[in-house]
Amino acid sequence: MHGPARLGVLTALQADGALAFTTLKKRLGVVDGAIGTHLQKLEKIGYITYSKEFVGNWLRSTYKITKQGAKALLEYLEMMQDVIDSMKSDAKN
Repeated sequence: MHGPARLGVLTALQADGALAFTTLKKRLGVVDGAIGTHLQKLEKIGYITYSKEFVGNWLRSTYKITKQGAKALLEYLEMMQDVIDSMKSDAKN
């Protein structure tokens, strides 16, 4: 999860709820192949789910964070906050 794209996907889904593939791609500024690989890996480990539906003539994929993904994201952010706090403490001493 520590990579910018995967962290970006999880934080976007946690903050905004379910998002379409194109929305995630634009928000993160990555190309189809790159974001697709990250989404597949996050789905494989159970951090996100997706659904597909036709909107007009277009197939739209929509992604959603799972409870497991939300828990993992929170744990990661808490760990990063501990690192930040430790660095601040070291800098003061």
